[in-house]
Amino acid sequence: MRVLLIIAIALITTFAVAVIIVLVIGSRLPATHIASRSIRLGQPPQNVYTVVRDFGSAAAWRPDVKTVEMMGDENGVVRFRENGGNGVINYELVEDVPAERIVTRIADRDLGYAGSWTYEFTPDGEGSLVTITEDGEVSNIFFRFMSRYVFGHTSTLDAYLKALAARFGESAPEPAPASHNQ
Repeated sequence: MRVLLIIAIALITTFAVAVIIVLVIGSRLPATHIASRSIRLGQPPQNVYTVVRDFGSAAAWRPDVKTVEMMGDENGVVRFRENGGNGVINYELVEDVPAERIVTRIADRDLGYAGSWTYEFTPDGEGSLVTITEDGEVSNIFFRFMSRYVFGHTSTLDAYLKALAARFGESAPEPAPASHNQ
């Protein structure tokens, strides 16, 4: 019995030390980051823009999204709520330039993370170059550690671009990092 108690104490101590190390490292990482990914699609910018801008239909082609509820316009701002792999998140449309640029922002302030995505649709031969730039802030130091060392700042961007390519019946090579990755 004494051996089991020593093993239990050792395991608990090891776990506590690991948590403290993660929190210390997370607290020393910058709270903000900018990450950007690009993909080439064989669709003109208008077609890609139309799919991305139809927020209410995202659950039909994004595996990480279960449902999307359009919240309507509030003071001229389009709002929508996604329910998916990251829980329920409220977004707002900040900028909308048809076939060129969309900017969305997380409207929630209590998630431990926040930020915006800027989608750019650039003509590229017969198709488009689609670039998404995340301007993120991770206030929760545990999430900050996980985002930097476990998931990576680009994992959500990569999953989104892969799903977007599949939506058009295209294969998704590894998305190319854009020139201003951090």
